[in-house]
Amino acid sequence: MKNKECIAMILAGGQGSRLGVLTHTLAKPAVQFGGKYRIIDFPLTNCALSGIDTVGVLTQYKPLELNTYIGSGQPWDLDHTDGGVFLLPPYMKEKQGEWYKGTANAIYQNIEFVDKFNPKYVLVLSGDHIYKMNYSKMLDFHKKSNADCTIAMISVPMDEASRFGILSTDNTGKIVSFDEKPAQPKSNTASMGIYVFTWDILRKQLIDDESDASSSNDFGKNIIPHMLADGYNMYGYSFEGYWKDVGTVESLWQSNMDLLDDDSLDLYNEDWPILSKSPLESSHFLGAHCEISNSFVTEGCYIDGKVDHSIIFDGVSVEEGAEVVNSILMSGVTICKGAKVFNAIVAGNSVVGRNATIGLTDDETYLSHYCSGGVTLIGADVEIGSKVNIGKNNMVTDSVKEVK
Repeated sequence: MKNKECIAMILAGGQGSRLGVLTHTLAKPAVQFGGKYRIIDFPLTNCALSGIDTVGVLTQYKPLELNTYIGSGQPWDLDHTDGGVFLLPPYMKEKQGEWYKGTANAIYQNIEFVDKFNPKYVLVLSGDHIYKMNYSKMLDFHKKSNADCTIAMISVPMDEASRFGILSTDNTGKIVSFDEKPAQPKSNTASMGIYVFTWDILRKQLIDDESDASSSNDFGKNIIPHMLADGYNMYGYSFEGYWKDVGTVESLWQSNMDLLDDDSLDLYNEDWPILSKSPLESSHFLGAHCEISNSFVTEGCYIDGKVDHSIIFDGVSVEEGAEVVNSILMSGVTICKGAKVFNAIVAGNSVVGRNATIGLTDDETYLSHYCSGGVTLIGADVEIGSKVNIGKNNMVTDSVKEVK
């Protein structure tokens, strides 16, 4: 194998349980986003456009659809003979396999893979964030700082800070403290889960961590605090663009809505377009009663109702008299005549029956802790019968019979 200065490792094996029914049958990075994308498109695109042409994707939970989607990596120009994209399931030992025990263990199990390319630096990424970032600038910062580890950081709302690793830096950018998901955060400067490591140092840290029976084998809980305590050169790299961890139903919904409202999340910018394995394109059919405003409607849809401030994937049908507002309709969804869908995510190939209502009332029949902020979630391949009412903050996992 050709030696590489830097390779990337994308952690894409998480279950994404907080997304509820959306991840019952597929890994979180494979969840659809923005009309014609999947979440994994963002780190893959960022790698390709940053000039990082060797990428390991560490898969584990329900990987079939994600693996099929990534394939050879051709849509992201990652199908090189001397690099490219590699799908890396948990390591098989002579007698049995071993699940990835944590984020650090996932990289540990793939030390041999990394060593094949003999990189000086390794970029560790999460496979479930929405953002655009030129990693080559972060790598340059890492080299100029003579850092052993560089962590990308961003300001988050203070009331959300306890969900993240929180760090502090001195006036040179050197990290002086790091707390993983603290109950009482000292600041709102959060780790983005994007790290550049000097490989020989990280390699030793991973081996030492694996031998510690008390370790959670996690970067935020173990590797980073231990390196900081041992006096390694660790720096924070400030990022000021759009970034969202879409780990909850509400945050996934909000990030999609941001596409319609936030100019900083432009997926079609010629300088940094998000690349994807798009479905085969076919023309729209817009009926005589069609009304579309402030929405993204992908190719191959039939729209004869009202669509406002919504994201519509390929193969969707919105029939005459139907109304879709502030919602995400994933591939193949049908909204039948007279149905009303508000503040909702409707997953692939589901049907909302005639005159049914989604997300309009406070009915708690299917109330779920996965749903918040008034967002309602309908699972894939679910049929909501005629005249059925599904309230706000509800999650529906199975078909619901029509109301007589």
